Amino acid sequence: MLQAIGLTSAPHRDRPPEVDDLTFEARPGLITALLGAPGSGKTMALRLMLELEPGRGVTYFRGRPLHRVAHPAREVGTLLGDVPGHPARTVRGQLRLMCAVAGVPVTRAEEMLHVVGLDGLGDQRLGTLSLGMDRRLGLAAALLGDPHTLVLDEPAEGLSPRDNSWLYGLLRGHADHGGTVLCTFADPKEAARVADRVVTVDGGRLVADQDAVAFARTRLRPRVAVASPHAVRLGTLVSREARAARRSVEVVTEDGCHLSVYGTTCAEVGETAFRHGVLVHRLTEEFGDTNPPLPPRMAVPPGPPREVTTGPAATAPLPAPDMPEGHGAPTNPPAPPRSSLPLITPTRPRTPLRPLRYELRRLLGVRTTYLLGAAVLVGSVVLAVLLGRGGRTPLPHLAAAWPGLLPLPPAAFGAGVLGALAFGEEYRYPALAADRGTVPRRLGLLLAKLAVSAAAALLLAALTVVLDGQALRLVYGSDLARIPPDWPSLAASWAGLAVGCAWAGLLAAGIFRATTAGLAAVLAVPVLVVPLVQKALSSPHARSVAGLPGRLREVAWLRWPHELDGWLTAALRLLARPQGAALALSLTVLLCAYVFTGLRGRARW
Repeated sequence: MLQAIGLTSAPHRDRPPEVDDLTFEARPGLITALLGAPGSGKTMALRLMLELEPGRGVTYFRGRPLHRVAHPAREVGTLLGDVPGHPARTVRGQLRLMCAVAGVPVTRAEEMLHVVGLDGLGDQRLGTLSLGMDRRLGLAAALLGDPHTLVLDEPAEGLSPRDNSWLYGLLRGHADHGGTVLCTFADPKEAARVADRVVTVDGGRLVADQDAVAFARTRLRPRVAVASPHAVRLGTLVSREARAARRSVEVVTEDGCHLSVYGTTCAEVGETAFRHGVLVHRLTEEFGDTNPPLPPRMAVPPGPPREVTTGPAATAPLPAPDMPEGHGAPTNPPAPPRSSLPLITPTRPRTPLRPLRYELRRLLGVRTTYLLGAAVLVGSVVLAVLLGRGGRTPLPHLAAAWPGLLPLPPAAFGAGVLGALAFGEEYRYPALAADRGTVPRRLGLLLAKLAVSAAAALLLAALTVVLDGQALRLVYGSDLARIPPDWPSLAASWAGLAVGCAWAGLLAAGIFRATTAGLAAVLAVPVLVVPLVQKALSSPHARSVAGLPGRLREVAWLRWPHELDGWLTAALRLLARPQGAALALSLTVLLCAYVFTGLRGRARW
């Protein structure tokens, strides 16, 4: 069961709240419609229930608020608008990505493709999906965790009648199996046809809470809409003839030229107009909401809840659906005073329950990764062959395809681009949050991104050296492809450069929420930081750290093997180089900034 109590959104700029003291419930086994015209506050109500917007009130999902549910995807399935995701990702890849977020087996993706009728479209790109297929994919993502409650915002908007029938059949099946379904509607006739219970809101306030039969009987009365320059006279004639024939007909004058006639047909009204020579411009049958409009709303300070006017069909409490008329309790429990309701604090987006699997699928699920890797390898081979022709490039730079004109070799720059995309794509195509634009800054996701980007950078660096060596051997012979004697230190330097660039791009993109910021940080290391470090290291007052491993051994409590001194010395030599020191300094600054902005974001929440 879903229970929403006292939902009130935070007002903006001295305007009244979009949702004002809204209380209702959605029962299991039923489809509940949240009905309202565009701008009535129904979408904001859903966002308050899901704790995506600040406000006041509380929503219980089977007795627990959402922030106290251990695995929200297994309790609540949501669909708010279109499906967020990279347009180049496939349907199957998107669902597998969301499986890692929800912490469910990857086989669940194939099951959901079958449930929503997308079996043959698993390899289609998200950017090519029609509206109907996009909604099917959104429902599949909502159902991945097998949730008890479905919260859907206008799920049938813009769909064809065939897709509508399929959608409502799926929702009816979920409700028949004991689930709770809450959907928003803008069309009263559609809500009455589909839902078991209709909750009507207007201006963010509750108007009526009725079962579908009562809603259709009292608020969707058929009427004849008449437009005539003699509307008042025609209304008098229709009422007179109805009284003479002892028929129950109600005539409502909308304005000087329009009538709404209830309890009759177009034929009867037209015959009356013809007999008396009344000119008619328009005559049609309609269904309309006959509930009286609410008075203009004014900003209300926090205090006890007002008494809500619910119209003629909702002046008395409705009995529970499973109880006979006259013997039930009120459907909605009385709301507590507004001042005692808890504040709704927007929850931080949830980290994937399987972050490493999520990050691997994010990286390998789009063509950008493969195209970038291929471009880097081809460019490196071409540069290595051109540099080898001149015969003046040192062997380490030749193997890395690093001409002196470039601040970074192609492989290091490509690693930086992959690192920048790790967070840049999360902010551009967010898949971790329903509110589109926030990415969780938690340790598990950060470690997964660091590990995967480092592995991708090392693989790219290794492939670059191997392919460059083979190309040089093929074109110029084995003289330029020999292995230098100090290859361990060169390999460590090359690996450190690639991984450092990847991490610099990743952290900078996470701080500034943009891929371009990550690329700027990668290029800033050789262009700006390295000259500053060179100037500092070349100072005549700089001291040497020679003998540091031995001094550390003297002051340390634990005794490590002497072989470790050699590794420590090699690491210090790497850091003593301008490139190594610049990378270490840049990564330290970026990591501190990332932690600081993450802590500040938590304090703001």
